[in-house]
Amino acid sequence: MTILTLSKALNEGMRKAMEADPKVLIMGEDVGKLGGVFRVTDGLQKDFGEDRVIDTPLAESGIVGTAIGLALRGYRPVCEIQFDGFVFPAADQIISQLAKMHMRSLGAIKLPVVVRIPCGGGIGAVEHHSESPEAYFTHTAGLRVVACSNPADAYSMIQQAIQSDDPVIFFEPKRRYWEKADVDTSSTDWWTPLHEARVVRPGADATLVAYGPMVKTCLEAATAAEEDGRSLEVVDLRSLNPLDTGRLFDSVRRTGRVVIVHEAPVFGGYGAELAARITENCFYHLESPVLRVGGFSTPYPPSKLEEHYLPDLDRILDAVDRTFAY
Repeated sequence: MTILTLSKALNEGMRKAMEADPKVLIMGEDVGKLGGVFRVTDGLQKDFGEDRVIDTPLAESGIVGTAIGLALRGYRPVCEIQFDGFVFPAADQIISQLAKMHMRSLGAIKLPVVVRIPCGGGIGAVEHHSESPEAYFTHTAGLRVVACSNPADAYSMIQQAIQSDDPVIFFEPKRRYWEKADVDTSSTDWWTPLHEARVVRPGADATLVAYGPMVKTCLEAATAAEEDGRSLEVVDLRSLNPLDTGRLFDSVRRTGRVVIVHEAPVFGGYGAELAARITENCFYHLESPVLRVGGFSTPYPPSKLEEHYLPDLDRILDAVDRTFAY
């Protein structure tokens, strides 16, 4: 076992992928000499050279467009979008080209492109640097969308994403980059399949559903609820599209109560899709309506207000209380 931060786990995962396949490239703004704003790619250009770890111009559409061309020529590009809010200039390339070429070519073309996006708030930044744009991409057919929440998953999931022949949008919780955990870098036996959800804390009374940065917050809420005699199960979705409905529905049918938590605004957010699917498939097992906790329907606020904007223990536990009021 090796103790790694989440950012270092991503670094080690990409290093392993680059060692295993010379067609794997890293590209993005300041990913080379600087090692990325969050130092996730630190040292990779020094070890693999400027032809494989490429500092690009400040043009996200150019980064993804170039990656598409490279993928068509047999490479496996890994694009870093410096901050979540910077992905929108690349939206046309991702939605109109990257997501559609496989279908457009009747399966003849494969586009093994990974788009890494540091997501969410909690680091004292502002709009464009603290956003949660996952719903835009889960709504886009042709993209795989995943979100890691801890160092071990970061290490295994980035390698699985790079191995995928389909384009993968890879969300990384930037507020968790510096958190540490044991990671087994010597074996793949412990890896969970890329698109499989996981129960990270068993419980019997209600299910908390989360992904990315909110998984830890939900675990903390479950610990706090234990003091009140409530047993909360926490499900880490890990994959947003495709969705592991089997494990999700199994948890809901056992507990009968559900609270969905994400940083993105609740209105039109990814939680709405989860709530609809749970209601359609688990209706007769539910003891109360499916509730959602998320950001508010405003642009991301100034940093001094972000703690009021982001879901916290109080808001999650309030929702749990409401599920028991029915």
